[in-house]
Amino acid sequence: MLGTNSLIVILLVGLIAGWLAGKIVRGTGFGIIGDILVGIAGALIASFLFPKLGIRIGSGLVSEIIYSAIGAIILLLVVRLVRTGGRF
Repeated sequence: MLGTNSLIVILLVGLIAGWLAGKIVRGTGFGIIGDILVGIAGALIASFLFPKLGIRIGSGLVSEIIYSAIGAIILLLVVRLVRTGGRF
């Protein structure tokens, strides 16, 4: 079961990662809730995809933010491809 501190850390990492991904891919953020959701989804994607590819960034809070942001960028690029019919 998640403690209050764990939940706060997850939300903080999701917020920062989603904001970074929004700035890189779209140029703006998605608002606090949108950034958190994109960041958490990015973390899930990265935690599934990176071990399969043999990619290891490190450990600690900063590496989790980077890990989540990369996953969120991948998510946003895939969503953009689907929305635009394969064109950027």
